[in-house]
Amino acid sequence: MSETALSEKTALSQNPSQQPGAMRRAIESMQLPKSRIKCFFLFLLSAFFTYAGFHHLFAPDFYVSIMPPWIPGHLALVYISGVFEIMGGIGVLIPRFRSLAGLGLVALLVAVYPANLYMAFNPELFPDVPVVALYVRLALQFVAFYWAYSVTRPDPVSAA
Repeated sequence: MSETALSEKTALSQNPSQQPGAMRRAIESMQLPKSRIKCFFLFLLSAFFTYAGFHHLFAPDFYVSIMPPWIPGHLALVYISGVFEIMGGIGVLIPRFRSLAGLGLVALLVAVYPANLYMAFNPELFPDVPVVALYVRLALQFVAFYWAYSVTRPDPVSAA
């Protein structure tokens, strides 16, 4: 190997940002937020909703039990919400769908809010859950609205 080729190889191994490769291109194609914090919370949002969605599909009993009696089709709605959670969790990682997926997750959080209200207003039906947790959950839902909305907005375009 020539000295020039060896020095180029050494330079590439010392600076991974210059390494060509499928992984690097895949990450760049995700058009992730510039802020590392925003990027972290985007991945956390994805993981949270994807996990929650699969949990709805494979362990629906709890979710069925917290639905208000006036809402019909409990099991079907639990499965539908699980599918939408998975779609949103994956969608936030796809640049083309990120904003729409974020709005969809906000809409989903609004749609499931009656179940949280039902639990808070009927704590005797959920003796395994501390009453304070039921009310904290109501407040945290608003944090989740902001989380899903804010991390899925495009980065501001800087004036150049």
